[in-house]
Amino acid sequence: MDIQARKISLIQEFLRINSEELINKLDRFLHDEKRKIYEQELKPMSIDSFNAMIDQAEEDAANGRVIEAKNLRTDIENM
Repeated sequence: MDIQARKISLIQEFLRINSEELINKLDRFLHDEKRKIYEQELKPMSIDSFNAMIDQAEEDAANGRVIEAKNLRTDIENM
């Protein structure tokens, strides 16, 4: 059985569940596993990369390539 068929089978089985407690457990398990995978993929930023980001931010600010938070919020709300 390939991965797509297994996903469909799992979804079908999930849809047959009537226990809220079991659904909550599965939900917590999925979130925990996704978090673990995400954390395993995180890589620390090097000091050089961090300093380069700071330098770029300072340059952007000095050259007016910034947007005020309230304007950004308005832009996002109007999307």
